[in-house]
Amino acid sequence: MKNILAFILLISPFIHAQYTINGTMNPATKSEWVILYKIEGTKQLFIQNSEIKITETTVQGEKQKLGNFNFTMPKDSKTGSYRITYSLNNKGFVDFIFNREDVRFNFHPDFPNESVTFLTSRENILYKKYVDEISKEQEVLDSIQVRVLQNPGLNKINAYKSTLNKINAVQEKYIRVSKEMYILPFIEASSRKNPSEIIAAPQKYMSYMVDTFFDNIDFNNKTLLNSSFLIDRITDYVFYINYSDDTATQQKLLKESIDKVLSKVENNVFKKEVIQFLIIQFEATMNLELIDYLFGNHYNALPLHIQDKKFKEQKMGLFASEIGRNAPNFSWIEKGERLMLSKLNEGLYYILLFWSTECSHCLREIPQLHEFLKENKKITVIAFSLEKNDFSWKNYKKKLPNWHHVLGLKKWQNKIVNTYNINATPTYFVLDSTKKIIGKPNELKELKSFIKKL
Repeated sequence: MKNILAFILLISPFIHAQYTINGTMNPATKSEWVILYKIEGTKQLFIQNSEIKITETTVQGEKQKLGNFNFTMPKDSKTGSYRITYSLNNKGFVDFIFNREDVRFNFHPDFPNESVTFLTSRENILYKKYVDEISKEQEVLDSIQVRVLQNPGLNKINAYKSTLNKINAVQEKYIRVSKEMYILPFIEASSRKNPSEIIAAPQKYMSYMVDTFFDNIDFNNKTLLNSSFLIDRITDYVFYINYSDDTATQQKLLKESIDKVLSKVENNVFKKEVIQFLIIQFEATMNLELIDYLFGNHYNALPLHIQDKKFKEQKMGLFASEIGRNAPNFSWIEKGERLMLSKLNEGLYYILLFWSTECSHCLREIPQLHEFLKENKKITVIAFSLEKNDFSWKNYKKKLPNWHHVLGLKKWQNKIVNTYNINATPTYFVLDSTKKIIGKPNELKELKSFIKKL
């Protein structure tokens, strides 16, 4: 008996020192696993995964499948912002705070953030209650403001002030009750800087919203830095607050937004992460102008030991051969003379062609292209051939007179081939007289159509 009691006393501190994260999806999703991450700025650090267990319940006479999952958190788990995700594209997730307490919640997997309900965890229950309450009052205030913007003659002064007082009261209440809690910085930073009076002029209102967007956010707060909060606000400001139908104006607004955001960030490590995050966002739309702007005006200004050389080289290399770029330069020997792409001065336009004598598709298309361009005096062709050796190339190039021929040994490992991100042959680039890339037709038919329009 003494040994049993001693054993129980020995293990009980370890039992009580562990915490649990329990979630229930209603209804269950098709996913079989849930992954737990700790969020630190733009990064998601893997913690563990858990299998989703299916159970059935009856709702209003109908059977409903529920997905249940559980994580055990060791006693030394770090306090902070965490995320469970259940889809590979990272669109299905729930964020929550872990601060040395059990967390249990329910949610609908198709719209998790709108449906999540926390059942245990004082921190999460209070913060969710705050968000719901402040959002409700803010929505009323915004609707009053919008109605006045649409009809400046409306008298909504009293209704506006009454609602503004309610918002301020809600904010003060939750700041007071969250003192000494982990969620306090989130509550302080979530408050909008609402104007003290209704603004009737649309442009004046938008200027006010843009100018005050970050007024209540402390970019040096460690709690905010180690969460998705700042990145979410930065995303809203850069991509949604400033908008114009005119492309040039939109680019200008994006640059101004970036400058303002990065002027707020003093922590150089986080600033690097923000810049890299924005570069990846602009990569999705191939906005090369903004990518160049971020590298040239902000990333390169970071201390060298902070910069990620590999990230920079990888991104700059990825965009090196995109439309709008100057074609990456290279040289070759032709008839005993060294020629260079950037210094060619032979035509109004150039076609840079990557092909191979081992490519059957090339051997069908290239002679057709040669015949098509036979009488075209304004186009010069540089045919870059990917080869293991020069045997077949030496013979075949004789069938394609009046073209510049470049031998690219090592095939797919050739440095120029990698610089141009070539992954298939034939690949076509159309350049203007300055060697700027103006077209990347996918096939011969598209190339011919492009050429006819020049």
